[in-house]
Amino acid sequence: MRRLVWVVVGATVGVVVVRKLSRQAEAFSPQGLARQLGGLGDAVRAFGEEIRAGMDAREQELRNALALDAPEPNGHAGLDAEAAARLARDPNSSWRDGN
Repeated sequence: MRRLVWVVVGATVGVVVVRKLSRQAEAFSPQGLARQLGGLGDAVRAFGEEIRAGMDAREQELRNALALDAPEPNGHAGLDAEAAARLARDPNSSWRDGN
């Protein structure tokens, strides 16, 4: 009876090892590598899109904070020369501060 148990355990372990090795061999076949690289390309593309979306959102925040798109009293969008000079002298001041 003991021998039969060990034969069954050995056969089960053998089947499991063969199946795992077959999966690994398939992963390194040309089709398996192509499938893995295709997934990697999709992940890189999605990452790039997320980076671009974040950059666009941050640029819009900065443009709104500096009011680069809002019309100024002189009729132009963006900072006027006086506000730009004030901001250059003291970067911690708001460009809207009159002093």
